[in-house]
Amino acid sequence: STPPRVSLCLIVKNEEANLAACLGPVASLFHEIVVVDTGSTDRTRDIALSFGAKLVEQEWKDDFASARNAAIDAASGDLIFWLDADDRVDEEN
Repeated sequence: STPPRVSLCLIVKNEEANLAACLGPVASLFHEIVVVDTGSTDRTRDIALSFGAKLVEQEWKDDFASARNAAIDAASGDLIFWLDADDRVDEEN
């Protein structure tokens, strides 16, 4: 049988200092990367795009569920894996 396609989703704002370190070790493990940007003013969007992410821009509405639903709507995978930009997955995990 075919393994499920897994979308990696993140909700970010001004994560220039974290995003590359988060995505670098894991980007190749996922069918796609979906990044919902809620108003970054730094290079966050450029970094997401450099990893081939599908970028969704959504103004922060003081509603995490709204941003999460935007990511879910944009994802095409069978499963969704969530990370925060300051999360790190080491080689062992």
